[in-house]
Amino acid sequence: MTFSLDGLRRWPDVEAPDLVATDAADRLLLDESAAARAEAGVGGLAVIGDGYGALTLGAAADGGTGIRVHQDPLTGERALAANAERFGFADTFSSLPLSPELVRGARVVLLRLPRSLEALRDIADLIAAHAAPEVVVFAGGRIKHMSLAMNEVLGESFGRLDVSHARQKSRVLVARMPHGGGDPAPRQATLDGIVVCAFGGAFAGATIDIGTRFLLDQLVTGTDPLPRLTAEGGAVIDLACGTGVIATALALRHPDLHVLATDQSAAAVASADATARANGVEERVEVVRDDMLGTQPDGSGSFIALNPPFHSGAAVHEGIAPRMFAEAARVLRPGGELWTVWNSGLRYRPALERTVGPTRQIARNAKFTVTASTRR
Repeated sequence: MTFSLDGLRRWPDVEAPDLVATDAADRLLLDESAAARAEAGVGGLAVIGDGYGALTLGAAADGGTGIRVHQDPLTGERALAANAERFGFADTFSSLPLSPELVRGARVVLLRLPRSLEALRDIADLIAAHAAPEVVVFAGGRIKHMSLAMNEVLGESFGRLDVSHARQKSRVLVARMPHGGGDPAPRQATLDGIVVCAFGGAFAGATIDIGTRFLLDQLVTGTDPLPRLTAEGGAVIDLACGTGVIATALALRHPDLHVLATDQSAAAVASADATARANGVEERVEVVRDDMLGTQPDGSGSFIALNPPFHSGAAVHEGIAPRMFAEAARVLRPGGELWTVWNSGLRYRPALERTVGPTRQIARNAKFTVTASTRR
């Protein structure tokens, strides 16, 4: 099959039907970096933040091999793998964690700028510490999602920063002369008796977002559902766990409880693991990177806590939560419960009733609603 950037697909297509798999920023990054990539050599190129494979496979189509890639979302990794298989580029790259091995000795790095400045700082520090001294970083994005603060963050780890001309509402920052740097480490804060750890890019950082806090309040101060629901076994799951606050809090409150925490974000999984360790419950909190609950058997769960995301990348998208409700329904055993916190304006209750089962309101404040849905 002849390669075309327009032929790339997302994974899965229902993740965000209104989003394309390739945009103008990807094309500008490939064009701006073409000469440098031609000189990078085998294994000299690293790609970070590639949405669905446009940067990696565009570089492979230009002859690149030994490309090292990091994508935070698991769905991005799967899209890249599927697209590479379709176009015959499966042997041109390897997917790696955000680690020294990703960028060690790299001469060129292609980076889709993350939304979080802390995520950008982690990436820039890692490149500066481990890439080749002559490395050139091409960091691009849509102008509406870029800020001057990004220039400042890159300037902390690179001695020279150039800015491309804008094209189709996109721009590329070109960083050279790395200095200093270091390996990413989680930020920490103690909140409500819990040590919260967060690597750059983890939702809410080293804080407890107000939705999670409201759900946690009901689980900790309200009528505790866990003794009733776990009396006959069944997994306790923190779905879309973020930094692992709920999983850790449940493990702290119930000394005999084992909790499964899952998220598709590599930064979230690393953060949740660090949070569990910082609170001394790492032996009872298992953290798994998963697409929804794809690795969990049908009917295996007794309780699931969920604060569903409503973003896909930078786009607001309300289609993610219904998929999560369906996954929770599949994994819960009959009589098991899904406790969900949601922005009241989203009106998720009919979807929960339809997909999971009878749903009752646990609490409501000016912004959020917490419900418990019982699996039919």
